Amino acid sequence: QVQLVESRGGLVQAGDSLRLSCAASGRTFRRYAMGWFRQAPGKEREFVAAISWSGSSTYYSDSVKGRFTISRENAKNMVYLQMNSLKPEDTAVYYCAAGPLAGSREGEYDYWGQGTQVTVSS
Repeated sequence: QVQLVESRGGLVQAGDSLRLSCAASGRTFRRYAMGWFRQAPGKEREFVAAISWSGSSTYYSDSVKGRFTISRENAKNMVYLQMNSLKPEDTAVYYCAAGPLAGSREGEYDYWGQGTQVTVSS
């Protein structure tokens, strides 16, 4: 069992940076791949980024590639999403998730955080 809690998001301006954190409980955290997803108003939840259990492999959606960076610290049971050059279209509720594989589909993840709001003003 893994419980995930995202840090508070916030309201930022276009071009700003913001780092989200996700704290995981449980001694088995390091066995899980981690992912970040987001859901904008009126849209389906979409994949943002994923990282393998070791941190050696990372994956990004085309919309955030080059601007966002996912990382993890297994010793601290933490995963991060560094978001740079934020755009208004990045406005969404962001969720972290844990699963056996670093995939891009929701069904590949077993555990989810409650989500945190990120709003980017123009």
